[in-house]
Amino acid sequence: MKRISGRSLAAAIFGTTCAVVLLVTAQQPAPTDEHESKHEAMEHMNERGDKVMGFDHTKTTHHFLLRSDGGAIQVAANDAADKESRDQIRRHLRHIAKMFSEGNFAAPMLVHETNPPGTAAMKQLKEKIKYEFGETEKGAEIRIWTSDTEALNAVYEFLRFQIKEHVTGDPLTVE
Repeated sequence: MKRISGRSLAAAIFGTTCAVVLLVTAQQPAPTDEHESKHEAMEHMNERGDKVMGFDHTKTTHHFLLRSDGGAIQVAANDAADKESRDQIRRHLRHIAKMFSEGNFAAPMLVHETNPPGTAAMKQLKEKIKYEFGETEKGAEIRIWTSDTEALNAVYEFLRFQIKEHVTGDPLTVE
């Protein structure tokens, strides 16, 4: 029987351990790749949004709220003194409320590079949905109302998509 020195045994164990660690590590996806691709996708969406909406997303905050009779889209300037962003938000949301009431959902498609869920039904059921623009202290809001179940479900689909895409942290359930 051949004797193995302590040093040889340690080297063999170390070599085997390194091989196992390398094998396991090689099989794991790089966690930063997925995070970076999501981050890059968000940056690209915000760049498109800046062009479509006419204001800088880094200076504003979006909220999408689900209500029992519809929901709300709220956008506000982060800084109360930023009157330029506030005014741009108001112009944009006033325009969006008019477009949506006509069944035109081109702006969200341009921002997200896809037709958001719910928009086909919202277009088809446009006569059953009311969009009301209103100014807020730091921006504006569009209040969405409907008493039609199918339209309400479409509005919820649309708002939930926006919450997820814009990563607002707003509840995905009705308030």
